[in-house]
Amino acid sequence: MIIEITNIIAGLILTASILPNIPLLGEDLAKLAKILGEFQTVIGIVAIILGILHLGLQGFVAIIAGLVLALGILPSMPLIGRDLAKLAKQLREFQTLIGVVAIVIGIWGLLV
Repeated sequence: MIIEITNIIAGLILTASILPNIPLLGEDLAKLAKILGEFQTVIGIVAIILGILHLGLQGFVAIIAGLVLALGILPSMPLIGRDLAKLAKQLREFQTLIGVVAIVIGIWGLLV
């Protein structure tokens, strides 16, 4: 259940720019995403670690979302950091889409 919640949280941060457009809950979700956004690097690292530990669809989505969230610290990782940072920069172009997918997959995982 922790991986699903992590995906939802990561997705909220990644979709912060479109959340205000959701009727009724949009403004509140945008405020929550702004608060969570202050911890985006930590949440990104947690998402990557949990994604590695929980292989499968939830884990894959968590790793992708985590890479985008942790972009700022990836270059400092030895050996593979620069390559991961390049990948995360390319993924950042699809930040909102990745966020929507993370939220949907996270909610789906909680319901199944």
